[in-house]
Formats: sequence, C-alpha cells, structure tokens
Amino acid sequence: MARLVMKFGGTSVADLQRIYNVARHVKREYDFGHQIAVVVSAMAGRTNELVNWVNNIPNVCGSKAPTFDNCEYDTIVSSGEQVTSGLLAIALQSICVDARSWLGWQIPVLTNNKHGAARIQNINGANIINQMEHGQVAVVAGFQGIGSDQRVATLGRGGSDTSAVALAAVVKADRCDIYTDVDGVYTSDPHIVSSARRLNRVSFEEMLEMASLGAKVLQVRSVELAMVHGVKIFVRSSFEDPESIDSGNIPQSIGTLIGSEEDIMEHHIVSGITYVKDEAQISLRRVSDKPGVAATVFGELADADINVDMIVQNVSEDGSVTDMTFTVPASNLKKALETLNTSKDEIGYEIIQSGPGMVKISVIGVGMRSHPGVAASAFKALAERGINIHAITTSEIKISMLIDQSYSDLAVRTLHKQYGLDKE
Repeated sequence: MARLVMKFGGTSVADLQRIYNVARHVKREYDFGHQIAVVVSAMAGRTNELVNWVNNIPNVCGSKAPTFDNCEYDTIVSSGEQVTSGLLAIALQSICVDARSWLGWQIPVLTNNKHGAARIQNINGANIINQMEHGQVAVVAGFQGIGSDQRVATLGRGGSDTSAVALAAVVKADRCDIYTDVDGVYTSDPHIVSSARRLNRVSFEEMLEMASLGAKVLQVRSVELAMVHGVKIFVRSSFEDPESIDSGNIPQSIGTLIGSEEDIMEHHIVSGITYVKDEAQISLRRVSDKPGVAATVFGELADADINVDMIVQNVSEDGSVTDMTFTVPASNLKKALETLNTSKDEIGYEIIQSGPGMVKISVIGVGMRSHPGVAASAFKALAERGINIHAITTSEIKISMLIDQSYSDLAVRTLHKQYGLDKE
C-alpha cells in the first residue's frame, strides 16, 4: 500500500459538517490500507478574521512604533489551523480511525525567523513516520513551524500547500493529494471561459508557470518544492462523495496529476491561459545608457520591497539614451513612483510615465519548446480583435503579454479558442 499526504484547504473544513466529510475521505484511504498524514488549513474566513483582530488593535505609542509585533501576529493567526487539526482528529476518532493532531512545533517544522513569511529549513519526520507505520493518522496543522527564536512562525498565505508538499518530501510519500473546492487544474478560468476543460495531467514546469501567473489552485512555493523533490501532486475536489472514489485507481479518478514531463505521454502545444489583473506600467524615458543604470533602478525598487515583473528596454539609435518600461502591482504604483522620483538624479531619466489598469495574459505549455509560431499566432489573434499589446516577455514554455484591463476577458477567450483548448 502507499504512503499518502492529504491536504485540505479552508473551504473543505469550513464547518463541522465539512470536517466530518473530510474525515470520511481520510477513512476511505485508511481502510484501503494506506499510511496517512493529513495537513489542514484554518476554516474558511478564520485567518482573515484573526488578521482583522490584530489590525484593529489601536496603536497609541506614536507614529514610529510598529502597529503589531510579528511574533505575536504569528501566534494569533496560526491558531486557526490548531483548531481545525484538533477537530479533525476528534472526527476521525469518532469513526474508529486512530488519529492524533500535531502542531508545527511538535513535529518540529523548523523555519527561519521571518515571521509572517517564514521559509521551511528542515522537518524532522521521524515521529510522524513512526506513528504512520503503527497505523495512526497524523493530522498536522499547516501554515506553521517554529523559528530558531523558539517562536511560532507562519509561512505566508496559502502556506498549508507548502507544509503538505514539504511533509510529503520528508516522509517519502508516494503522492501528495491536495483537496480543494475545484476538481483539478483547468485550461483557463471557468468563470471567464465557459468551455475551459480540466487537465488530466500537467508537468511541474507548466504548473509552476500557471501558479505564478494567476492560477489560484496551488501556492507557487509548494509547486517549487514538489518539482525539486519529485513529489507528485494530485489536485482533486473534497466535495466528491468519499464512497464513490476508487482509492486504488487514482489516474482514472477526477482530478489533475502534477508530475515530471516524463510522466506525461503526450504534450499539448499549449496547456493553459492565465491572467493577472491589477498590474501597473511604469516607463522611464530618455535614461542615460550607461553601465549600472538598470541595477540602480531595480535595486532601489527592491530595497523598497516592490516586486517588478515584465521589463522591456529600448535603446536609442545613437546608443546614448534608453527607455525602460516595466510593471509592478497596481497597489505598489504610488510607492514605486515615490521611490523613483527620490532617485531621479542618480538614475538620470528625463520623464517618468505611468498607468494602472493593466492585465498580464499568459500562454503556457511545454509543447512550445518544439513548435515554432506559437507567439506569432497569439499576436495575430489579439490584433484581429483590436487588442493592443504594450509589452511582451517569453520563456521556453510561456508567453506573457501586457494589455489594457478592459480587454482581459476577451483576450483570454480569444487565446483559449486560438489554441484549441475548448476542444476535447
């Protein structure tokens, strides 16, 4: 039999009825003879509620004082997973499944000390493996670990996915099943493209691009970990009837299997169309074209914790000046402009232009490596719809285009149809 890590997100454990449904999913695998560890998120909405409690405590210590201590923030927001893990362990015990809950510090999951956005450094899986081998289900609170300062540290929003994949790697699980409110990974957002189809298999590389470019199914860091450690992920819905699933026939079950390219018999040229809204474009005009100017521009933005995405540079005919265009999240536009205005003399630009209301549309597929003309067909399809492209970036398996946000839905549908993704 297999060793499995099963992860259930917030919507899957939103109330006691759903927690009991999760227990039935776990019991199905347990009764089949699998060794099981379960990773759970907080109940849907609970983390937001806890964060709001923290943010609503008034600060009367002066404008220079922090609004809250990050260590205490982690203590509070990690409690949601503690409640869920305990409730699920009790639910499992109530249906005759031996189970025990585990918090991050009890395993332990060792992290760095960047509270609120910690990274896992090591997991001691010996105790969990021992309990699994003795037939006990380990119910682990996701999203959390313990830093070297011996304080609870959380992994950032969506961190339970990372907890699950990291645990799967440590216990050498055969598979990590991610249960969520959708039944797999789709070719595009079904809310925008009614003909979007569920993909049976996706490569790690494709999923990594999808997750980083707008697909909300998995956290980016969890896919990175899975790819590095070779952990197969099976994305499936927790709202299926647990008794209707054949535990011994996963590839034919409803869901999407994420693994290495070698596991996928035949590649489509394009596997999916994703989008990221609320992007802002910044252009620096007539920047002195000299060594180090790009390092100055993007170094200043990095120091201000502003994430820069698409970058396009055009050099003048005589090579004396250049134009730089790049994107930042719209929420960081004001901060980015302030940073660049402060450094104007050091950078040496003449004019700065900016505009919010942009969206990044991406075409993703490992089949692009061996098929020419994929980009050209995308550009042609958008042009025929009167959609102007402001910037373009590419990789081996991805093309991203920056367009006006008003055209986002039309662009997604157009590209989805262009590459035949609406066909079986």
